[in-house]
Order: sequence, then structure tokens, then C-alpha cells
Amino acid sequence: MSDRGGKFAGQDPFVIARAWLAEAVDAEVNDPNAIALSTVDRDGLPNARMVLLKDIEDDAFVFYTNYGSAKANEIEQAGKAAFVIHWKSLRRQIRVRGIVSREEGAAADAYYASRSLKSRLGAWASQQSQPLSSRTALMAKVAQVTAAQGPSPARPPFWGGYRIHPLEMEFWADGAFRLHDRFRWRRDSTDGAWNIDRLNP
Repeated sequence: MSDRGGKFAGQDPFVIARAWLAEAVDAEVNDPNAIALSTVDRDGLPNARMVLLKDIEDDAFVFYTNYGSAKANEIEQAGKAAFVIHWKSLRRQIRVRGIVSREEGAAADAYYASRSLKSRLGAWASQQSQPLSSRTALMAKVAQVTAAQGPSPARPPFWGGYRIHPLEMEFWADGAFRLHDRFRWRRDSTDGAWNIDRLNP
């Protein structure tokens, strides 16, 4: 693609995504790694929520959650997910659609161990997405978990990561007079070669 240079330069979309995120870390006031994650339920009804992207690997985007949550249930049922990450200060965004797999091994253990103690205990205490009678009940559960798990809780078996392996990634940058720059990387399988297209704004 002769006119794809500057912020869009390169053949590897994961390298570009990491570079854009690194710029956003310096530019965004809060949560430069916040993504709007989209899933669908068994009836095909879409769902979206903000989660924090924790890693951009060589072939996947990684986030962590409770496996009993609504998002996890929908991911497990469909095996697919999408997200958009938007940086208002940079006037850029990345859209991703792909196949999802679990991360329940050493990477999940290491990330869980890196969180604050209160966050680790909170993961044990929360039955994410389930009805809750009151905040008092939640805090009582946290106290109960704190007594049971101690100062160094292991990662709960119901908490871990998901990897989104993209089939499609789109990089968007704001342009004058709404003539935005858009480039799409698309492939037929998660180990296939990328086809790159410039899209109309």
C-alpha cells in the first residue's frame, strides 16, 4: 500500500497497536488501555462494557475477568468477541474482531499476583454480574474472604484471562473535514496471512 506510512507504517498490526498504546499512555489522562468489549448472548442480543486491556502479545489481545461473569458466559457460548479502543486525545481508534481462548496458566497467575491485595481479595469476594443485596453484604464477604485467604491469596479458579486472536483489525485516525484514514488488516484464520486495505472514511 503505497500511501500507508507514518503512524500506519509496518506489516505487523500488533506492532502498530503496541506503538499506539505507548503513545496513549503518555497522552490519556485515565485508563489508556480501556476497551469497549462486545459480546452476544444466546439470543444474539449484543452486549458491551468497558474492561482494561492488560497485554498486547505477538498474536493476541489479553484481558482478565471472572469466569462466572456475563461477559465470560457470552464468550464461552460464542467463542468470539470484538472490541474498540478509542483515544480521544490522539484522535485514533483500533477495532478488533476475533476468536477467543482462555488464559489460565502462568501468565494469569503472574498478573493476579501483581494486583494489589485488596483487588486480589475482591476477586475472591465478588460473584461478578450476579444480584447483590447490598454493599454491606459485599463488604462482609470481603471480610470473610480476607480471614479465609490471608495476606497472599492464590488466584481463584474462577478468575483468569482471555485472549482475543484477531481475524480483523482496523486502525482509524482522524482526518480534516472528516476525511479520516482507515486501514483494515483481515485474514481468514488466526494463523493466516494478513490482507491490508485502505477503507473509505
